[in-house]
Amino acid sequence: TMSPITPQPTPVLNRSAEVLGGTLVFTGTRVPFQTFVDYLKAGERLADFLEDFPTVTRDQVVAVLENAQQSLVRETNATLVR
Repeated sequence: TMSPITPQPTPVLNRSAEVLGGTLVFTGTRVPFQTFVDYLKAGERLADFLEDFPTVTRDQVVAVLENAQQSLVRETNATLVR
């Protein structure tokens, strides 16, 4: 019996030479990830970002934040193990 194929999750961020010259953007949009970072650094609310960039979904932003959290936890754990 063949095991079922698990679909790979779609990356939340994407980089392509054809989209804004290779700038890291939210997948399926032309919205740079850096724009989201800039909003947060300026103290803007998530709701404002989503309103200003309706092609980015709340799920995409949550996934980016969760991925960042997981990366930070992994890095911290790796540092503590040494």
